[in-house]
Amino acid sequence: MIMGVCGGIAEYFIIDSAIVRIVMFLFGLSIIGILGYIVIGLVIPEE
Repeated sequence: MIMGVCGGIAEYFIIDSAIVRIVMFLFGLSIIGILGYIVIGLVIPEE
């Protein structure tokens, strides 16, 4: 729920945010995933 990244991705693709959060958790286990999350959080516009 940090930066609203998972919620924004789920809303864009019209899928459940729980699924996106699980995938992001698995992806976030790597350093590239953590950096990607930060970049996505800065790029996605706030509503």
